[in-house]
Amino acid sequence: MKLVPLGDRVILKQLIAEETTKSGIVLPGQNKEKPQQAEVVAVGPGGMIDGKEVKMEVKVGDNVIYSKYAGTDVKIEEEEFIIVKQSDILAVIQ
Repeated sequence: MKLVPLGDRVILKQLIAEETTKSGIVLPGQNKEKPQQAEVVAVGPGGMIDGKEVKMEVKVGDNVIYSKYAGTDVKIEEEEFIIVKQSDILAVIQ
């Protein structure tokens, strides 16, 4: 199954939160709050949205920071994704 976003929607795959102790032990981030960083998996076509021309500014493979309470969580074939509007993406990490 393949997710194809419509309009100005973007599909994100959340990055794993890990924390490293001073001694170098990696602690999985399952008990922590989810990070607001994700990788762009798919991008909608943009176009005319609510009477305004929307140009998509992110591309597949970009790492981004998105709004804390943005989007819809979706689970497809045991993988979790977040579908957000492009306006909910705050920055691209370079």
